[in-house]
Amino acid sequence: MHLIQIVEALVFAAPEPITTNEIVKAVRRAAGDHAGEEAEEWQKVSQNRIEETIDALGELYIESGRAMQLVEGASGWRFVTRPEYADFVRALLPGMRPERLSPPALETLAIIAYRQPVTKADIEAVRGVAVDGVLQKIIERGLVKIGGRADVPGRPLLYETTDLFLEHFGVRNLDELPNAAELRNVPLPTAKGDEEESEEDGDAEEQLPLTDPEGRELGEEEADKDAAAVAGVTDPGADGEEEGSGGAGDEVAEESVVSGDEEEDEDEEEELEETSAEAEDAAEEETAVAGVTDPGAEGEEEESTAETGDDEAEESAVSGDEEEDEDEDEEEELGETP
Repeated sequence: MHLIQIVEALVFAAPEPITTNEIVKAVRRAAGDHAGEEAEEWQKVSQNRIEETIDALGELYIESGRAMQLVEGASGWRFVTRPEYADFVRALLPGMRPERLSPPALETLAIIAYRQPVTKADIEAVRGVAVDGVLQKIIERGLVKIGGRADVPGRPLLYETTDLFLEHFGVRNLDELPNAAELRNVPLPTAKGDEEESEEDGDAEEQLPLTDPEGRELGEEEADKDAAAVAGVTDPGADGEEEGSGGAGDEVAEESVVSGDEEEDEDEEEELEETSAEAEDAAEEETAVAGVTDPGAEGEEEESTAETGDDEAEESAVSGDEEEDEDEDEEEELGETP
């Protein structure tokens, strides 16, 4: 039994790709159940010895012209069939036919592979179109995953490739991608760069000055005040002018005080007029009440009313007598006429 045969058995029996470190651990554990010089040697086997054995096993498969080859992927070592036998394998397993990626999906995948981790906005900035549908498709295929969030406002998601991506394209790491060092340094448009360019364009546009109703540009008044303040500090004559303006301010204050006194006098007069009007109303109410409650006043009113009635009765009696005399005179005249 040789070490190369043990490694071949482990790679072939592993359900998933197996790493070099896993092979070393498996050999050391199994050596404890065996006796002899070889067992002692296998218990102390190093990782470099296992790597040399794997290389020798791969060369043996190539030299013998077998249909399988030993390939190291992102997840470890495994046996795969050679490409020239792919048609026969597809005929045996028609349900395992791989789906081809569309050109938009390949473009999006290439941007992520060379510039990962990258945000969706940066991908769209490079391609110039929305990538929501394409991005979702390659995520479902297991070629891309979410790797975190960017440390920028909004905290957008970051996308990166998976181990399946490396296995799908037959590379062990991202450095084995074609022209990896060159394409990673090629300047590409980004979402942040587009925003900065738009801000620069906006600053370059001519801004129309804003003016007040008097036609002065906004900001000139404050500038004039600042200039006046500076002039007042540096110009000795400005102190005298300021004192004169202070005297004018005193006069304005005195005028405001006088006008305030006049307003107070007017308010007092209005209050007096209202008070006198209220007093007159109260006196009229008292007079009306006194007229209702005084018996003498009622007697005088009754006597004056009785006298007035007597005079009217006498006048009506006299007028009645005169009418009767006139009727008698008419009857006498009618009797004398034949």
